Amino acid sequence: ASWRLEVTDRGGHSSLPHPGNPIYVLAAGLGRLERYQFPVQLNEITRTFFERSALTQTGQLAADMRAVIATPPDSGALARLTASPHFNGKLRTTCVATRLEGGHADNALPQAARAVVNCRILPGTPAADVAATLRWVLADERISLAPIDSATPSPPSPLTPAIMEPIERLVERQFPGVPVIPVMESGATDGLYLRNAGIPTYGISAVFEDPEDVRAHGRDERIGVRAYYDALEFWYQLLRTFGGK
Repeated sequence: ASWRLEVTDRGGHSSLPHPGNPIYVLAAGLGRLERYQFPVQLNEITRTFFERSALTQTGQLAADMRAVIATPPDSGALARLTASPHFNGKLRTTCVATRLEGGHADNALPQAARAVVNCRILPGTPAADVAATLRWVLADERISLAPIDSATPSPPSPLTPAIMEPIERLVERQFPGVPVIPVMESGATDGLYLRNAGIPTYGISAVFEDPEDVRAHGRDERIGVRAYYDALEFWYQLLRTFGGK
């Protein structure tokens, strides 16, 4: 879900600055948001992700993955994992400024400054709670907050043996030794419509990629030729398995 932040003022000539400049007010609020972290919120999928991922890692990272799913989670492990954008997006709801505009002329005080904040909300967290948190973090009544769209929450799909075991058998057959690790997608998918209709929904990725070369949504988005054909074969066998043929 996204929210629009806006600050307005009477403006004036730039040679006569006065308190309440919308750009400064908005920038200060966004700075507070940048420094804020939503609380950790783990579920069945993210706990299993860290539990199984720990088996593929060594040293401090493996230890941190095991420690973060303890009760309570280890604060040091949590801080180290939070420093990674990849892991942070699986630990908590995130809100980030994605657009910014302000002012209308080089020689005039701004009459308005606006920003868009995009939030990726973890399952089980109402959008209204996120909005309330944003207002608390921004901590300035001069910054208005208005929803741009409506969040459509959906429940996470359970990791049942009927789902996991056939996938694990297929992976072992085609990619021996490769672990199956459930992941909570930190982006968004249209699976929410099926989940809200009571149909558990899963995305199965069989595309091997370079984790240091992520080009998703870029003009040069790409995957390897072999990775493409390997994934195509896996998905074909997956559909046959779950289709009962």
